[in-house]
Amino acid sequence: MRKIDPKKLSVQERVEKLNDMILGGHILEAFEKFYADDVVRKENDEAVVGKNACRLQEENLVTGITAFRKANVKNVIIGEKVSVVEWEFDFCHEEWGDRKYTHIAVQQWNCDGQIINELIYNNNKNLEQ
Repeated sequence: MRKIDPKKLSVQERVEKLNDMILGGHILEAFEKFYADDVVRKENDEAVVGKNACRLQEENLVTGITAFRKANVKNVIIGEKVSVVEWEFDFCHEEWGDRKYTHIAVQQWNCDGQIINELIYNNNKNLEQ
């Protein structure tokens, strides 16, 4: 994979690269590149602080997927230092079972091209097939 310097990219370019990496199955690599060491992630009222703690969540997700059916970027909104991405996911996880849901990530970016704050809203209801 080509080396990317997030500092040299616009917010729109960062979001495009991040999303492309996720869609290409490079979820953990994308996390390493685009998340700051002091990131704060809040997902449906549960806050996680720091890259190491957030990385564990990502690893648990990725290593537990037994069948990956779909990931789709539905909408993207770009601001000066903020992005909003609406995702649709469909997969089976060894611990959580079948999951098909929408996921909205509101991301705040720092001047180094990394996410420092992320609010995630998941619609945990199973979406219609």
